[in-house]
Amino acid sequence: METIVQTLQQAPKYLRLIELKDILDMAIIAFGIYHLFRFVRRSRSGQVVKAIVIIVAAMALANVYNLRVIRTVLNNAVELGVIALVVIFQPEVRRFLEQMGSGKIKELFVAESYSNDLENAIRETVEAYASLSKDKVGALMVFERRTLLDDVLKTGTTLDCEVSAQLLKNLFWNKAPLHDGAVIVRGGRIVGAGCMLPLSGNVNLSRDLGMRHRAGIGISENSDAVVAIVSEETGSISVAINGMLKRHLSPETLERMLRLELMPGAEEEGRPTAAARLSSVFKGIKGDNSNGKEDS
Repeated sequence: METIVQTLQQAPKYLRLIELKDILDMAIIAFGIYHLFRFVRRSRSGQVVKAIVIIVAAMALANVYNLRVIRTVLNNAVELGVIALVVIFQPEVRRFLEQMGSGKIKELFVAESYSNDLENAIRETVEAYASLSKDKVGALMVFERRTLLDDVLKTGTTLDCEVSAQLLKNLFWNKAPLHDGAVIVRGGRIVGAGCMLPLSGNVNLSRDLGMRHRAGIGISENSDAVVAIVSEETGSISVAINGMLKRHLSPETLERMLRLELMPGAEEEGRPTAAARLSSVFKGIKGDNSNGKEDS
């Protein structure tokens, strides 16, 4: 306690030693670290960063408690890990350099704004899904958020067009060449169609779920995307977020969920967390979520 009191008493003396250049130096470093974390969070490298933090913590404990074998193993692993990190983070590093060279470095650091394209995309999607659900036409749409899905886009056909109900109904028509894949929406615009998604590895999923639903859950497990699905078997509308699937939604509930997840900044301030918002949405949903077979 005495040490704390003495430190507080000497604090004004230390503060007088701080100059403007020191504040500027710390501010630049803090700015860089903050945006580095934001950049990592927007990519798929978050889990890798967590693993690195765990390894560093283990190395620190090994040094403190003099665990020689563990320290030797971890030190050798880190030396080889530097090369591995270059390979793991290659897509992120390449994107960073490409945007820097093209003058788009601002896109990495400036917060996203919500455009009329996104508002229109939600409205047109709900209209299309209401019709597709009625006609029992299967559909799978992925709304990209912070995690970029460039690797998924490579599996389909690249597009760049506004979202419209008529276009979506044509894309998902059962005789259309792109109807089996997913439509990818980025920033309120369709950027890909006929894209193949990774299937969920969750062995506890209901056997009633077909390939379309498993693919929707799979991409939501590997990214922060919001996935909207229409069952070809029953016409039921579902949404997958963070590996969780909510089924038998009405068009009104679908629109509400899309707005809450894709346009949070457009809502009033002081809203509850994402988990609480999802919980409030789900409370208003009726119907048996386990009965009825869902088609792929």
